[in-house]
Amino acid sequence: MSHLYIALARVYQRSFASHPYGTLAFTNGVFNALGDAVAQVTEIVTGPQNHQGGGQQQYDPLRTLRFFAFGFGMGPLIGRWNFVLERHFPLRFHGGNSAKVSVPALAKRVAADQIMMAPLGLAIFIGSMGIMEGRDAKHISQKYSDLLMPLLITNWQVWPIAQLINFRFMPLPYRVPFQSGCGVFWTLYLSLLNSKESQMQNQADAMRET
Repeated sequence: MSHLYIALARVYQRSFASHPYGTLAFTNGVFNALGDAVAQVTEIVTGPQNHQGGGQQQYDPLRTLRFFAFGFGMGPLIGRWNFVLERHFPLRFHGGNSAKVSVPALAKRVAADQIMMAPLGLAIFIGSMGIMEGRDAKHISQKYSDLLMPLLITNWQVWPIAQLINFRFMPLPYRVPFQSGCGVFWTLYLSLLNSKESQMQNQADAMRET
């Protein structure tokens, strides 16, 4: 199994060297799709309809495709952001012990990521999901009102530690895959919450029409 991981790492490294943004886009899209797939299976297995004798929820491949598209689009943006952080907050001291890491620079990286990129990424997620689901401006605005702050607060409880590990120990080409791998569970959470919000909007629309 270790030989397989090594072979995959070599393939990824060669792909990143020749097509960095395309590689990041595809990798991030796959991990996002995986997170939604896990979320949908979880909903099907544990959904209340399975305990009430109702119709069983069906797997929605278009929903997974939407998450792939979101991840595919975000991969290059996150990759570019990592280049910016690498340039503006170098971790290694110039001169002296090159192996020593600048703790203030590492803290600044995590802070910049959480203050700037986290809100932007969540805003793009909510808006793009609303558009891909065919929602109008009113429904998308309601999504922002219902989801943005709760997601951002939860994000700040989870991601600083993950990004601290990412920025400190992962080489630049592997930071997006590491973040995407950790993000499978985060995507599961986003998928479940977005699905719940969509169901609430659909129920509210149905009640208004009756």
